[in-house]
Amino acid sequence: MEQVKKEKNELWEWSKALLIAFGLAAIIRFFLFTPIVVDGESMMPTLENGDRMVVNKIGYMVGEPDRYDIVVFHAPEQKNYIKRVIGLPGDHVEFKNDQLYVNGKAMEEPYLDQYKSEITDGTLTEDFAIEGTPAEVEIIPEGYIFVMGDNRRYSKDSRHIGLVDIDEVIGNTNIVFWPLNEIGFIK
Repeated sequence: MEQVKKEKNELWEWSKALLIAFGLAAIIRFFLFTPIVVDGESMMPTLENGDRMVVNKIGYMVGEPDRYDIVVFHAPEQKNYIKRVIGLPGDHVEFKNDQLYVNGKAMEEPYLDQYKSEITDGTLTEDFAIEGTPAEVEIIPEGYIFVMGDNRRYSKDSRHIGLVDIDEVIGNTNIVFWPLNEIGFIK
């Protein structure tokens, strides 16, 4: 009789432990961090197709995106996109001769230096100004950001889809966890 009671108690303890573990996993997955798989080549060479990353969902609950953050957001096509923040609220964004200008000031993009040096036929980023994009604004309004992929020639980004509502941003990401030979932080 005591053996049966002990087995039931042990089964109950294991069941509680599993329920707690699944509950914690669900909370972490839905509210704090979530995995994402890079789909496509729009962020090359920084990110490769198939890279698996961790998205930090809590960072923007207490703060706002910073320039050059890599963010994941809900795109108009019912997909999640991963891009780099180029323009923030109050910014005017334009490119001339492969140089980023924000509010008329030339900005460095060190994450593109190697990629730009490998291009032999023209520029990585074609000339444009924000008012000539679907955003149709001169200055990025409050609550929105302008994003671009690092592979500027082959990226569907704010130049095509317009500004991204900050409320559509899931979170930022800078940790690759797969493939194993690429594990680490991304800038």
